[in-house]
Amino acid sequence: MHSVLIANRGEIAVRVARSVAARGLRSVAVYTPDDAAAVHVRAADVAVAVPSYLDPGALLAAARAAGADAVHPGYGFLSEHPAFARAVVDAGLVWIGPPPDAVELMGDKIRAKRAVAAAGVPVVPGTDHTGPAGDGPAGDGPAGIGPGDAGLTDDQLVAAADAIGFPVLVKPSAGGGGKGMRRVDRPDDLPAALAAARREAAGAFGDDTLLLERWVPRPRHVEVQVFADTHGAVVHLGDRECSLQRRHQKIVEESPSPLLDQATRDRIGEAAVAVARSCGYVGAGTVEFIVSADQPDRFFFLEMNTRLQVEHPVTEAVTGIDLVDWQLRVAAGEPLPLRQDQVACRGHAVEARIYAEDPRRDFVPSAGTVAVLDQPTGRPGIRVDTALAEGAAVGTGYDPLLAKVIAWAPDRAAALDRLRQALAHTTVLGVTTNVGFLVALLGHPDVAAGRLDTELVGRVAAGLTAPGPDDAEAAVVAGCVLAAGLDPTGSGGGEPAVLDPWDLPDGWRLGGAVEPAVFGLVAPDGPVAVAVCGRPAAGGASVSVDGGPPVAVAALPVPTAPAGRDLLVTVHGVTSRWARWVGPDAVWVGRAGRAWRFGLDRGPAGGRSSRAAAAGPVASPMPGTVVAVHVAAGDRVAAGQPLVAVEAMKMEHVVRADVAGTVKEVLVHDGDAVALDQPLAVVDRDGGDPAITDRDGDGVGA
Repeated sequence: MHSVLIANRGEIAVRVARSVAARGLRSVAVYTPDDAAAVHVRAADVAVAVPSYLDPGALLAAARAAGADAVHPGYGFLSEHPAFARAVVDAGLVWIGPPPDAVELMGDKIRAKRAVAAAGVPVVPGTDHTGPAGDGPAGDGPAGIGPGDAGLTDDQLVAAADAIGFPVLVKPSAGGGGKGMRRVDRPDDLPAALAAARREAAGAFGDDTLLLERWVPRPRHVEVQVFADTHGAVVHLGDRECSLQRRHQKIVEESPSPLLDQATRDRIGEAAVAVARSCGYVGAGTVEFIVSADQPDRFFFLEMNTRLQVEHPVTEAVTGIDLVDWQLRVAAGEPLPLRQDQVACRGHAVEARIYAEDPRRDFVPSAGTVAVLDQPTGRPGIRVDTALAEGAAVGTGYDPLLAKVIAWAPDRAAALDRLRQALAHTTVLGVTTNVGFLVALLGHPDVAAGRLDTELVGRVAAGLTAPGPDDAEAAVVAGCVLAAGLDPTGSGGGEPAVLDPWDLPDGWRLGGAVEPAVFGLVAPDGPVAVAVCGRPAAGGASVSVDGGPPVAVAALPVPTAPAGRDLLVTVHGVTSRWARWVGPDAVWVGRAGRAWRFGLDRGPAGGRSSRAAAAGPVASPMPGTVVAVHVAAGDRVAAGQPLVAVEAMKMEHVVRADVAGTVKEVLVHDGDAVALDQPLAVVDRDGGDPAITDRDGDGVGA
């Protein structure tokens, strides 16, 4: 093996290329036309264009064209497709992953549960291909796990749910990553949940087979990293806790789990090894378990991910092992470098995932171009896995994961502190991300105390995203940026402009300011009017937000920062550093890991946005594709009734009516591409004007 084609993109492609180079091998990247300038292309020795990352034939042709003799799939895309693994092997190339038969077995959650139950590993009761599980205690054995090949119909699943008992978890049999998963608490909600889950599973995996599992109360997600070689050795490399999830999508992971005692940690590691042996596993894999916080000594098999996991860096941090290097060694036929009794874990590591999503809009995917980027590289105990760069375009065609920040320290409290500080020194402007939310989440008392479960994020998210004093100050800073006229071209570069005072939009005249300049801005939570009187850059500005009391403000460029990009802003006598960028339709400001996008309201100066004041349509909460239209013109709708479903990055969001009324007009069709805030439909409110409806989604994160 001398040359490895990396059949992936983004941060994982960059990360794999790093280990390939360290081993003295040649790396080959692939890229689609929209990724031609991507960071992962520059990270490899050679790059080959392909029409799609999901085209097996094109990937194999790229390998032949570049002279690659091995393929590393990363995660996502085709990493868990047994047909692709077989095609790689049949082409005479080295597949850097588990045997195709193991991928196929563990990729089917129903067959996987049968296999591991036969190996003596406890599983969560639920349905298989044939019907419901027994009604015994959770984890008491393979009740209901039997043979069968055809997936159950929706009617059969509804009937099975009564035997399992609510709440139940709807899960696609194929694939993972939370796609298509839904918790259902009431029988009346199950048919709609099944329909949406089938649609999402078919789109993500090409297979709409579903199963049901009993919902485990206060669930915690604990997984174990396993490794096996071709010589019969299988080891585990410790556990990871991944309970901080949003819509079944992990956002923070750590190792080791703060829940398990040593006896349980040993047993769960042994169970993971048994799972790997049950399917003839080779290479890196992760065995996932569910553990009730009320009974931390009991665990139940969920699934096995037959690939490298997104969160593998926390295992690398506590073990000192390069897992990709181990993958390369095993694929080359070498034995595992360590026996089980030689594996040692040291300290604590925590990882946070940076996503292109908007926490203030119920975490819908976001898109844009990275205009300003600061990442916390070089800080003690901090690792950043990323494919971000200034100028990088972020669309909705791929998973929204942008980067990962990993912190290691001798103990958990210190690791959490390091991670929070690293995220607070992360700035992304031009694309809305969850960085500020992660900072707030890591500071939550339950997270600090290790009181975790998979529903914690859902319980606390509203409080962590609620408007606060920082939002008002961000509006003040945005007004100052516009009033001071720094870099008016919106290019984000160049020296701060020297403007003629007659051109300043602040009412300045020889006799002093006569009227404030009023900027109509659209904040994350709605429109605001920012009035600026004076010149912030001269230290003599007075700023008010929405007619509130004036605040004395000074805003000066930071001399050592890239030209004109950062500001030192003094408000109430306190000076802090803000990043800023002015685009054609918005001004961005950020500090301490948080970022605010203020759209430029084109309505009358000094007034509220016409978008909020006038009757308006139902708007799309994100850029994406319409996958379902549930109403037609003339239909009567109740408050909360689904109107349109929009999908982006394999996440489906249902736009619902905020008020009861009549659908006046439907503006989109199935398959239409829509932009952020694009009108979808118009609803006439009962007894009033058309109303803007609630735009929060209830889809499942990818």
